[in-house]
Amino acid sequence: MLSTYRRIFDAPGSLAFSAAGFVSRMPLSMIGIGIVTMLSTLRGDYGLAGAVSATLALSSAVLGPQVSRLVDRHGQARVILRATGITVAAMGVLLLCAHWGAPDWTLFASASVAGCMPSMGSLVRARWALIYRGSPTLHTAYAFESVMDEIVFIIGPILSVGLCTAVFPEAGPLVATGCLAVGVVLFAAQRRTEPPLHPTAHHSGSGSAIRTPGLWVLVLTFVGVGAVFGSVDVVTVAFADHLHHKALSSIVLAVYALGSCVAGIVFGALRLHGPLSRRFLVGIICMAVSMLPLLFVKNLVALAAALFVAGLSISPTMVTTMGLVERIVPASKLTEGMTWTTTGLAVGVALGSSAGGWVVDGEGAAAGFRVTVAAAVLAAAAAFLGARRLRSAPEQERADVDDDQWQHQPG
Repeated sequence: MLSTYRRIFDAPGSLAFSAAGFVSRMPLSMIGIGIVTMLSTLRGDYGLAGAVSATLALSSAVLGPQVSRLVDRHGQARVILRATGITVAAMGVLLLCAHWGAPDWTLFASASVAGCMPSMGSLVRARWALIYRGSPTLHTAYAFESVMDEIVFIIGPILSVGLCTAVFPEAGPLVATGCLAVGVVLFAAQRRTEPPLHPTAHHSGSGSAIRTPGLWVLVLTFVGVGAVFGSVDVVTVAFADHLHHKALSSIVLAVYALGSCVAGIVFGALRLHGPLSRRFLVGIICMAVSMLPLLFVKNLVALAAALFVAGLSISPTMVTTMGLVERIVPASKLTEGMTWTTTGLAVGVALGSSAGGWVVDGEGAAAGFRVTVAAAVLAAAAAFLGARRLRSAPEQERADVDDDQWQHQPG
């Protein structure tokens, strides 16, 4: 299995851009929770802290695809250095305003600008697609990046909260911003692996990638998937608090991410055949079914076990989704296409966390998992209803034929 993953780094420069991409993705899991911890400590207001964090998340959801669209038009290095500069400056203003007790509106204003940070996960995957397009090795590369995402979300929150509480309140978001700046500069320096521009494609068809047939299915499905993630986070903390073990909630959530990480490692080493659209539908349905045991857990051990099993479907589904995007979206719009899926995820997280918190406040901690199950069912419904559109996408049809031919080659 290790040799399978080692093989993806045979391409010159691949280890360098993947490592830089990992560092630059750390803010994904650090900034939001860091802002909540910082502001709740400095201002004593969880409502304000959550609202500012949500503003940043929604800003990223709106601005992220636009930044990625510029990346596809003008090149990775040229755009991400400028976008990161704006984000770093806005985060600096946010931290200074928080430290000096500036009016609340300054926090919201700076958070809304900070959302223009580039979608580094999409940029990294775009480079893998350039190197291994049409090869089974691309599946392994996407799986590796999915595992890296899970590691980011295991390490990041613990590091951010620890810095805010043990060093000084602004330390978590400050270190996260530093990781973004350093990682992006290192990533942009890797010019030989940067995807080329497609000026003729953009000139002839300048529309957004979201107009690509089938991409809306993935985005809508991922709104439901994001709602699963957002509700699980909030409800797990509330459930642990109800049992007087709130501090253990981070460990339980880490077990959830661990299940996804383990599944991603195994999934990436497999050589699978058949339509990606069918694999995507199966993955979403398995995710929905795996959420049902959450309705019956009574203690944290049972919750951790249920979440570990539920996590097993996450990475395989993410890997399959990125593979679908790579096949149905034109190469000239690939980065934007991948970013739209993460935008759907971000919107879903915001909706799921809000709905989960509302149900917990009104009906109790255990009832919050009804939101998780409902979100999973909605995601499965969106995937099922859109399966035919995904299957009929011209690029997907051609790719499926290629898969079948490759599968039946002798030897």
